[in-house]
Amino acid sequence: MTAYVIARIDVTDYEDYAVYAGQTIALAEKFGGRFIVKGGPQSFVEGDGPGRHVIIEFPSRIAAERWYNSPEYQRILPIALSASKRDLVIVEGMN
Repeated sequence: MTAYVIARIDVTDYEDYAVYAGQTIALAEKFGGRFIVKGGPQSFVEGDGPGRHVIIEFPSRIAAERWYNSPEYQRILPIALSASKRDLVIVEGMN
C-alpha cells in the first residue's frame, strides 16, 4: 500500500537547511520515493501552520521507513534537525 511521508517544517537556518534539502530528492528516489510537495507557496484556509510542507510518496510504509532509517538519511538528518523545527509522520494511503 502506498505511504506518504508528511513533514510540517519551520526553517530556522536557511543556509544549512539548503544543504540538507539539496540531498533529499536523490535519496528518496533511491528508496522508490517521489516528492509530491516540496515547499512552495501555500494558503492557509483554516488555522495557521508552518512555513513549509513536504509530502513524499513511497510504494509502501516499509519503503518509507527504510528510507528514513537508512544510513544515508541518518547522516543528513542532524542538519535538518539543527536547521528547522518540524514534525514528520508516515501515513499509509488508501487503496
